[in-house]
Amino acid sequence: MVVDDEQSLADLVATYLRRDGFEVSVTGDGVQAVTLARTVDPDVIVLDLGLPGLDGVEVCRRIRAHSDAYVVMLTARTDEVDTLIGLSVGADDYVTKPFSPRELMARIQAMMRRPRGPATGFDDAGVATGSAGGNAVEAPPRRIGALTVDVAGREVNVDGEAVALTRTEFDLLAALSRDPGVVFTRSQLIETVWGPNWVGDDHLVDVHVAHLRRKLGDDATLGRYVRTVRGVGYRMGAGR
Repeated sequence: MVVDDEQSLADLVATYLRRDGFEVSVTGDGVQAVTLARTVDPDVIVLDLGLPGLDGVEVCRRIRAHSDAYVVMLTARTDEVDTLIGLSVGADDYVTKPFSPRELMARIQAMMRRPRGPATGFDDAGVATGSAGGNAVEAPPRRIGALTVDVAGREVNVDGEAVALTRTEFDLLAALSRDPGVVFTRSQLIETVWGPNWVGDDHLVDVHVAHLRRKLGDDATLGRYVRTVRGVGYRMGAGR
C-alpha cells in the first residue's frame, strides 16, 4: 500500500512495486489509508510522513493497532526528531526525499525476506529461517530473568505478562537473545534483522533498541535485558 498525497511520486513508487510483482493500492488521504489497511491487509506500507490532515505519524499509530505490516516512512525533512517520531509509532524504516526508487525497492525486498508468522525463527548463525522444510525442531522459549522469548511462537512475556512488539522489535530481540553472552555490533544486527542488502544509517538500531527497552520496562542505565556495550553494540543483560 502506497500512501502519499504527491500523486506523481505515489504512481512512480507503485510502478516499481508492480514491476517487482506486488499488488498495489494507492491513496493520498490519511483517513482513507487507515480504512484501506483494514480492507487489503497489506504486507508493506510506504507511508508519507507529511500527509495533510491526518499525518503519517497518526496514520501509522492507528494502523499499528490492527496490522503488523512493514511500514517504510517517507519524509521530506532530515530533522532527526521527525525520524524518531515516525519510528516511535511502529515504522520499521524510513527514507528521506528525494530518494532512489531502486533503493526503496531494495529495502522493501530485504524486509520481505525477513520471517513472517509464528513458524519462523533464527538459526545458529542468527539468520532468520522459516519452517518450509518440515523437519525443523521447535526450540524451547528463551528465558532471561523474568523475560521469556518464544521465537517459534513469536511471543514475548515479562513477569508472565504478554508484551506487544512490532516485527522489527521482535526480530531484534530474537537476534540478541539467541546468545545472551555475545555482543552484537550494529552492523551485525542490521545484517541479521534488516538483511545484508539494507542501505542506510545503522543508528536505526539504536532507535528500535530504545523502543524495545521501553516496552520491556527496561532501563538503559541498568541494562536489565538489553545492555549497551559502549563503542561496540548491544548484548542481553542478566535479567535480574
